[in-house]
Amino acid sequence: MNKKLLLPISFVAVCFGFSCEALATTYHVGPGQTYTNISDVPLESLAAGDSVLIHYRAQPYAEKFVIGATGTSANPVVIMGIPSGNLKPVITGENATTRLQLDYWSEGRGVIKVGGTSTPNDNAAYVEIRDLEIRTARTGFSFTDDGGNSASYSSNAAAVFIENGDHITISHCDVHDCGNGIFAAWQSSDVLIEYCYIYDNGIENSIYEHNTYTESQHITYQFNRFGRLRTNCPGNNLKDRSAGTVIRYNWIEGGNRQLDLVESDHDDLINMPEYHETFVYNNVLLEYDGEGNSQILHYGGDNGTTSQYRKGMLYFYHNTIVSTRNGNTTLMRLSTDEEKADVRNNVIYADNGGSSLAMVDDDGYMELRNNWINTGWKVSHSNVSAFVTDVSGNLTGSDPMFVNMGADDYTPAPGSPLINNAGPLAAAVSSYPPLFAFETSVPTYISRSGDLTEIGAYLFEPAVGLPPEMTNKSLLYPNPATMAIMLVPASPGSTVWKLFDVYGQEVREISVNGPARIERGNLPAGMYMLVPVDSRSSSLCIVFVDP
Repeated sequence: MNKKLLLPISFVAVCFGFSCEALATTYHVGPGQTYTNISDVPLESLAAGDSVLIHYRAQPYAEKFVIGATGTSANPVVIMGIPSGNLKPVITGENATTRLQLDYWSEGRGVIKVGGTSTPNDNAAYVEIRDLEIRTARTGFSFTDDGGNSASYSSNAAAVFIENGDHITISHCDVHDCGNGIFAAWQSSDVLIEYCYIYDNGIENSIYEHNTYTESQHITYQFNRFGRLRTNCPGNNLKDRSAGTVIRYNWIEGGNRQLDLVESDHDDLINMPEYHETFVYNNVLLEYDGEGNSQILHYGGDNGTTSQYRKGMLYFYHNTIVSTRNGNTTLMRLSTDEEKADVRNNVIYADNGGSSLAMVDDDGYMELRNNWINTGWKVSHSNVSAFVTDVSGNLTGSDPMFVNMGADDYTPAPGSPLINNAGPLAAAVSSYPPLFAFETSVPTYISRSGDLTEIGAYLFEPAVGLPPEMTNKSLLYPNPATMAIMLVPASPGSTVWKLFDVYGQEVREISVNGPARIERGNLPAGMYMLVPVDSRSSSLCIVFVDP
């Protein structure tokens, strides 16, 4: 009979003439495991290489705690969920209890706190929090603190509150129903937030709580999905006051603004050279009708002390921005003339048309290169003399030709003007090239493999099964106003053509002895491609039926 091991699993590092980490311990929590509850684990004693593995159970873990352990790059301290299928273990702040051996302050600020503790010591470093659903820390909910007393959460409580920590990673977590989903204070550094689903946070009728609120010395957001805030919560989606901010490969929908990138009031950050450069690239930013501020992004500051504002360059490239507002949309608010934006290779599309779309609110300097923008776009809705320069390569039109905007698929369709029209990036972003692109399903990604030819956050992908001639981007020409397909042989005599739909399915074969015509009524509405199949035709004719 097999017996289940009821002791922590330890990994012994063997040393030969050089120092090595102490024994690393793995603590298993959950049904049938060594520890029933998270608070049974000696959290105050965690050390480099230790892992707390929280196994899924149907009942949420109503527990809260602090991590003050010091890991290393090679041996981080890991707090990780063990899912059951697609179900992640849930840690809830509602009626949560705290391990009494812990002693830390600001307990009402989060479900999981990193740093800011007396027991253990306040020296969190190389901590990873992974594969958990963390929820419900906000006004109206209570918990039991480290002294065994009942207490209530503050309005700005977070699922994860990083008060003081270096090299902190939050990965593959679902974060919701909190004041701020994730909060990082100014004493945090090298924070990585990735592959998380962050949604349904905020406080009703308050502009001060957001899906995330961060102020770190270097922070990277990547591969996250940001959903809408809680109903009637007017905070921003991603609010950041950091130095060294990189925001890439994120899907961000709704919020007062999708991105609010403003000032710190701490000299430690303001005096860092990285404070004056911010990189935002390969994101999808969605603005919905009737929600929040009409500005997509704010860069600079909001406390009125302009000496603390970012006063630098925002590099904004290969993003896809879609607004479905019935009223006006503004791409950016740049707080002062000392905030600048280098804007390249973006799709900037307002469903309400170019007359409703402006680039800036008022101040600041913006340069536009190789973007696709609605025809008739404005410099500003409030100040036509704002400093926006149409440098080169920008395209305008009424439709960027997404595959299926109604289904949130912003991949360029065959014939889209986004294909093959991106330009070079600024030399300053050479350390931050777009390496990935969105796929049709959100939020999945594919490698760009060095392909930066498409405008926006997506790559054009020819339909599977199309003949080789049809995969050459240079041969795709849009003509959405055409009401019929006209066939004209490229050389005298009988020419045979094959008609394909965009999914690579052959519709019919057509022999042409001269100019011929297929009326629109003979085909369903949609886009089609024609490929010559005999030697007498020397060129490819591609036209479109009105979609």
